[in-house]
Amino acid sequence: MSTNPATVTAARHLLDQLGLTTEDLRWVPGDIPTVADYLPEVIAAAAPGARNTYGIYWTYILAAFGDRRLDQVTPTDIEALMRHHIAIRRVRSNDRGGHSTAEHLLAAMRTLYVHAVNDELLPPHHNPAARVRKPRRRPSTRHALTAPELAAVNEAVAASGNDTPLDTLLIRLHTETACRRGGALALREDDIDPRWCLLRLREKNDTTRWQPASPTLITALLHHRDHRGTGHPSTQRLLRRHDGAPITSRRYDYIWGRVRTDLPWAATRGISTHWLRHTTLTWVERHFGHAIAHAYAGHTDHHDDTTSLYTRAQLPELAAALAAYTGEPHPLANARPTNRPAIYDPSTEPAPSTAQQREPRPVPTTNSDSSSITTLA
Repeated sequence: MSTNPATVTAARHLLDQLGLTTEDLRWVPGDIPTVADYLPEVIAAAAPGARNTYGIYWTYILAAFGDRRLDQVTPTDIEALMRHHIAIRRVRSNDRGGHSTAEHLLAAMRTLYVHAVNDELLPPHHNPAARVRKPRRRPSTRHALTAPELAAVNEAVAASGNDTPLDTLLIRLHTETACRRGGALALREDDIDPRWCLLRLREKNDTTRWQPASPTLITALLHHRDHRGTGHPSTQRLLRRHDGAPITSRRYDYIWGRVRTDLPWAATRGISTHWLRHTTLTWVERHFGHAIAHAYAGHTDHHDDTTSLYTRAQLPELAAALAAYTGEPHPLANARPTNRPAIYDPSTEPAPSTAQQREPRPVPTTNSDSSSITTLA
């Protein structure tokens, strides 16, 4: 039986209107699990960073849709859940209308349904989270602190608190290295290279990098390790309280709570650890350029900029930026590339003699029995 071309064309138009493909038509529905049955598998497959970011939102999803099958949740249901949690969110000093809550909840839903589609529990077209528009990311309100503001923060941290050596060490660590809070919390006792004044940072997206640090900071971290360390450098965290317990994110809450109490402008603007990162990276970019600031920040994305793959800054350049920023020499800073590379000048090559000019050049040929190049005499 021959197929009518007009029928095929009409069928294609209908599939396009329904958002289906021929692969979708071959999908045979089976036993579709509920959200409560399937979500634990998604959480088990998630990386530690994803669990930390989306864990609370998966709890919200479970409470709202746990008894429903995966195919019974609609885009409207997801949008309603987003609006609900925006309305009941805890409003902090840096609140921006619940944008982050909506973005993270939708990302958690999309992760759930991407796994369901990949596991062939649902066809590709039945992904309700993919049909919900992602909230547009708003520009950050954070920016670099001025020199007087940074000095005021340092003074506020040093003037109070129940563990001033630890708190001032943390502020110095973030101000010098521009590391993220997670990078500081993940530092281990063997992540210090005292010879070359480097710190090994483990940060988001499972990245590991070496970051230059000043001799002053390295000395302070070694002193901290000697007095509060456990003697198990490869497994134990470096930064610890007086009682020997490793610090958590609550230590940062404690520090910035005091700063905002002492400095009203810091409370109004919601100053936090990330502002120190903005401060350092802004200074590095202004004085040493984008490529070095990009590497100093530990960024690995290039946004399809192929040139940046060839112009990535190296450790000596980061060390030079650090030395200028802190005013302390660094053992790697003197190994910076020269300002002008040595380029071969063909005009300085002696001209060949007349006999050399007349001498025929060897002709390379390809040996038919191998891939090597041979020269005929």
